[in-house]
Amino acid sequence: MEVQEIKQRFGIIGNSPLLNRAITIANQVSPTDISVLITGESGSGKEVFSHIIHQMSPRKHGPFIAVNCGAIPEGTIDSELFGHEKGAYTGAVGERKGYFETVNGGTIFLDEIAEMPLGTQARLLRVLESGQYIKVGSSKVEKTNVRVIAATNVDVYDAVKNGKFREDLYYRLNTVPLKIPPLRDRKEDIFLLFRKFTADFTDKYRTPPIQLDDEAQQVLSNYSWPGNVRQLKNMAEQLAVLERDRIITAQTLLTYIPHETSGRNLPMRLDNQPKEDFSERDILYKVLFDMKRDMVELKKLVADIIEHGGVSPHYANNPQTLNQLYRDIELHGNNESQFTLQQPVNTVTNNSNNNNNTIDGFNITHDAEEVEESLSLIEKESDLIRKALKKHKGKRKLAANELGISERTLYRKIKELNL
Repeated sequence: MEVQEIKQRFGIIGNSPLLNRAITIANQVSPTDISVLITGESGSGKEVFSHIIHQMSPRKHGPFIAVNCGAIPEGTIDSELFGHEKGAYTGAVGERKGYFETVNGGTIFLDEIAEMPLGTQARLLRVLESGQYIKVGSSKVEKTNVRVIAATNVDVYDAVKNGKFREDLYYRLNTVPLKIPPLRDRKEDIFLLFRKFTADFTDKYRTPPIQLDDEAQQVLSNYSWPGNVRQLKNMAEQLAVLERDRIITAQTLLTYIPHETSGRNLPMRLDNQPKEDFSERDILYKVLFDMKRDMVELKKLVADIIEHGGVSPHYANNPQTLNQLYRDIELHGNNESQFTLQQPVNTVTNNSNNNNNTIDGFNITHDAEEVEESLSLIEKESDLIRKALKKHKGKRKLAANELGISERTLYRKIKELNL
């Protein structure tokens, strides 16, 4: 049977190449008895393809049943699938036939197969390999001739790696994989489906036809549709019932799109740079290390002045930078060495006859005694907090912002350091 005939027979709408490919695979595998694993997102139409495979197979006159493995409690799923004997467990007041017995000669569709317990998976594997099973509470081996079609909306191979799905069952079911494309990969089909759904619902509820303006059609096509065809169908039904204005605008359409997912179709700028997550202590350490580096640079500059009677060409050719460094020296002089600054620097000269180094009348008097810098983090932390409080005249909230910590942390630090 051709793809178009299958679409007409089963009411499938769309011309997406991915959809046509899935229909072709279902058509080719239908005449056989091999197991099929249908994968696809929730709402993409996996059960429809199970009906296609069954109706186009030699078993089409046999029974068909769809079982949602995720909806059956773990304690009763074995009984549901394979049946049980009277008294097999508390509440088993009589014998019960399981699905594999009642569907003998037909097809069983196991939806959400990844939700099946591991013990039940072992039983299913035996059915697939030998056609044999044992009822709960019985020791007698039963035979069945059932074709199994399984489906899931999760990555089964990941479940195998995580120990949640049997590897041997995965390969046994995955004889022919059939992937149903999500609606966002079938953009050319979205508007066709929407028109079909709205036409059906307006006819069902006897309401006037619905039309979308150009912008609304664009929104419809660009939305990601996480709920796939099921979500689109539900939206079409809501519009058919609720909207009085039958010309639907983009603004109206957006009110039916969930806010938590409406941004999925919007372009966004991705920052590939790793984000740094600094704790308060990391920030404090970084400030201290930056201060240490600055002090080392200042020491090098002063040593250059004292030893050579001048500075390196980099500073000599850039008086503005040199002035800034000398201002920094004046600020930090109490912690390192003592300097007296008399006037700004314009040019660099050397006066070898004077014990003090002179830069164009700019006299620098160096105290020979150096005080070793304290590397205590507690002292540095205490000093930083004092400076921040002094700068902001005791306003703790502003001081905390300056230090890059919370106001609550600042209170705790003040108490710990007895400031």
